[in-house]
Amino acid sequence: MPTSSLRQQILLVDDEEEALLELAELLENEGFCCHTATSVRSALQQLTRHPDVALVITDLRMPEESGLGLVQRLRDHTARQHLPVIVMSGHADMDDVSDLLRLQVLDLFRKPIYHARLLETLENLFPKPLMQAVK
Repeated sequence: MPTSSLRQQILLVDDEEEALLELAELLENEGFCCHTATSVRSALQQLTRHPDVALVITDLRMPEESGLGLVQRLRDHTARQHLPVIVMSGHADMDDVSDLLRLQVLDLFRKPIYHARLLETLENLFPKPLMQAVK
């Protein structure tokens, strides 16, 4: 698929590979270009390889470093401090929510993700180009 017809690039981060691939397939069917990572370290490498990533969707709870750590690293990085981030978690508590608000996370989705709500959020963030919407 030529990149001109693709919508934004999204980086998906989750240590559960099956969930990661399912989400990537859903978003690619909506025209997004998805990059995937199973750890924070891998996510940072993907961001270096793909500087045009327009959004990060990350799991909160991961074994080596949490999604919160990833968001903090992004906020500390001058070139990426305003990169929108959506966090997904099946186990977020009030402290997590407070930290996520402080780090200006765009949204928090509970797992399992309600796909229609996620697609609605992405549509508001990245409306389809007019030519594609008319088809």
